[in-house]
Amino acid sequence: MNTSTGTTVLLAAEKKSAEVSDWGQYLLWTGIFVVLIGGVYVLMWRAWKKRGRRQADLPAPAAAPDDPGTPLLPTLTGRYFGCTTAGHWLDRIVAHGLGTRSAVDLTLTDRGLTVHRYAAAGFFIPASDLVEARFEKAAGGKVLPEGGLLVVTWKLGDTLLDCAFRGGRVAEHDAWVDAVNRLAAGDRPAAAVPGAQAAATAGQAAHPNANDQEGTRQ
Repeated sequence: MNTSTGTTVLLAAEKKSAEVSDWGQYLLWTGIFVVLIGGVYVLMWRAWKKRGRRQADLPAPAAAPDDPGTPLLPTLTGRYFGCTTAGHWLDRIVAHGLGTRSAVDLTLTDRGLTVHRYAAAGFFIPASDLVEARFEKAAGGKVLPEGGLLVVTWKLGDTLLDCAFRGGRVAEHDAWVDAVNRLAAGDRPAAAVPGAQAAATAGQAAHPNANDQEGTRQ
């Protein structure tokens, strides 16, 4: 037998054996990775459910009234990032679906704030329950550049909550902070901003991100 031929056959056999061995290791590590990822998601789901049970005593937020009142600003279209206990941006509130992130339309009237979410039930914050509005860079488990979030603090039962929003046009946040703080202080303008009623109606009727939904545990 030719020595060079025999050497070639042995090298080919070794290469084939190495390939089979590599595939075995690949499948093994892939399986381990899938199990680890699955385990992490199970733990997250259980923690989410446990948090919901712990918050079971939190009352449900009010539904939007049939007559929400006179609009004070044009509807703010953007995203809702969730609520946390006031002052604790990572302590997410998941009870009553408040942890579900969603595309949102915000309408501020002389009666309060209507939060119309497309991925979950909307809710209403009466003017008497509004505490303040401000800019934040971290809220609702979300971090953005300095001042990138509009945060509204309000009372739900005996608990103070922070809700984080970001408008599609961030420049509108200034007017919202001013208007919410004035309303919370009891200053209720008698006249609506021109065109606000039409904008509010249009925003409720059609939303460019109406089918956009983020997972509840993001």
